[in-house]
Amino acid sequence: MTAAPANAGPRTAPAGATGARPRRRTRGAEPTPYDFRRPIQLSREHQRTLQLGFDGFARQATTVFTSSLRTVCTVTLTGIEQRTYAEYVDSLGPSTYMTLFSADPMPGLGVLEIPLLATMSCIDHMLGGPGSADQPQRPLTEIEAGVIRGLIERLLGEMRYSLAPIVALEPTVTGAEYSPQFAQVAGAADVMVVVGLDLKIGEREHRMTVCLPFNGLVPHLNSAASPGPVSDREQAQRAAARERLQQQFARVPVEVTVRFRPTALDPAALTALKPGDVLTLAHPAAAPLDVTVGGNTFAHATAGARGQRLAALIVDTPKEQA
Repeated sequence: MTAAPANAGPRTAPAGATGARPRRRTRGAEPTPYDFRRPIQLSREHQRTLQLGFDGFARQATTVFTSSLRTVCTVTLTGIEQRTYAEYVDSLGPSTYMTLFSADPMPGLGVLEIPLLATMSCIDHMLGGPGSADQPQRPLTEIEAGVIRGLIERLLGEMRYSLAPIVALEPTVTGAEYSPQFAQVAGAADVMVVVGLDLKIGEREHRMTVCLPFNGLVPHLNSAASPGPVSDREQAQRAAARERLQQQFARVPVEVTVRFRPTALDPAALTALKPGDVLTLAHPAAAPLDVTVGGNTFAHATAGARGQRLAALIVDTPKEQA
């Protein structure tokens, strides 16, 4: 009988042995928190559409900054997020330069935010200065506001051009604000689309943001994402459905009221009314009655009867006395 050598190494367990533990896969990324009170409504398709538009805006903004400041500048898109307006305000510094603009045809206002340090540096460059890092942290003077307004209007013009495939935006500057807490753009719980941009002026980097109302932007994103009619047949079907809908609306009954002109009385006269009293109306005896729908007068008529039922005969609209 032969003994096993003393220096024999450990035995390897055969494949499929029950004692072997499987190796855990390494985690690729950390989990993302999900707020069930505010479900995500900005789909990946919408983000892709916005990314294409704001990528073009970043390229055009690079040209605007470089030509205006006469120094090498770059603007790059860093991200597009859905946030409440309160979250957006909290993400900004205590003092910044916020340009408020109307976002027609979308309801509400939009924001183009540039840090105050970057704004002062831009003004310094445009006035022939070196644009040093030591810039004052204060509101702009009237002259400085006029200088930077030209740059802001050029940026908004490039934004209109870049977002034209999504929405025919007509941005118009309505004001400026230095404290995010006092910018009355939307309610604290209103959902906004926040676009982050990296602005690099020379060797210094700054964070620039664009904020647009979510509810006003989503219908245009849906229209831009949905394909158009694929054939003449589908266009004909949509036209026929639209015509049938208009015909059905023409058959919807509405409530029509034939009435005298209103008479004004004070509360004392109303409380003193008793059976047998005669109330003088403000309607002249020779004037026709008003035919109204929803409180709006669209015709006039005289009272009469047709068979056993009351009726109103439509007459010409009387000319008002001067």
